[in-house]
Amino acid sequence: MIKIESMQKIYRSTDFELEALKGIHLHIKKGEFVAVMGESGSGKSTLLNCIGLMDYFDAGSYLLNGTQIKDIGQKRMTELRKNTISFIFQNYELMRNYTLYENVEIPLLAKNIKKKERKEIIGDTMEKLGIESLMTKYPYQISGGQQQRVAIARAIVADNPVILADEPTGALDSKNSKELMSYMMLLKEMQKTIVMVTHDEKVAAYSDRIIYLKDGEICNYS
Repeated sequence: MIKIESMQKIYRSTDFELEALKGIHLHIKKGEFVAVMGESGSGKSTLLNCIGLMDYFDAGSYLLNGTQIKDIGQKRMTELRKNTISFIFQNYELMRNYTLYENVEIPLLAKNIKKKERKEIIGDTMEKLGIESLMTKYPYQISGGQQQRVAIARAIVADNPVILADEPTGALDSKNSKELMSYMMLLKEMQKTIVMVTHDEKVAAYSDRIIYLKDGEICNYS
C-alpha cells in the first residue's frame, strides 16, 4: 500500500537549509495501523505531509497503492489524493460556515455522488458516530470531541483506503481521546490503512506498530 525508499525532504531559504527527512525507508501494508512518534522537529508531520501528497519530497521513491509518485504530474497527484487519502487533523479542519452535514458531504460532492445516495451515506455514518442529531448545527456550536467525530465521519464517507491522522487526540481530554480511538479502530475494522502521528504513548498503543523518528530518521520500531 505504502512503500517509501530513501525519502529525503529539504527545506531551503536564502539563510538556511534544513534536511527534514534523511533517507526514510518505510513499508506499510494494506490494513495496517502505524503510529509515528518523536520529539517536536523530528520530521513526523513532514513525513505525513509527504505521504499525503501535501508536500513534495526531494529524493527517493514513493509507491502509493501501486502508483509511483515521482513520475506523475500535478493533475494526477490531485486525483490520486482525492480518491486514495483522507485526513484527520488535530484542529478538525471543519468549514466554520458549513453545517455539520455539509462538512461531511464535501468528499462525496468531490466524487460526484448523487444527492439521494449522499443523504443515505451521511445519515448512516453520523448515526453510527452518535452525531445524527447535530446535522444542522455549525462547528462553533458543538464541543471539540463532537467536532472530531464529524472529522471521522467525513473520513468514513470518503471511503478512501488510506487514513492519515495528525495528532487527532491532541486537543481532546482523556475521555474524548479514548472515544476517538474507538472510532479509529472502527476504521481499522473497515480495512483502512492508517498512519497516525501522536505524542501520546497510550494513543500509540492502539496501533499495530510504532515508528520513532529522531532528527529526520527512523531510529526505532516497536
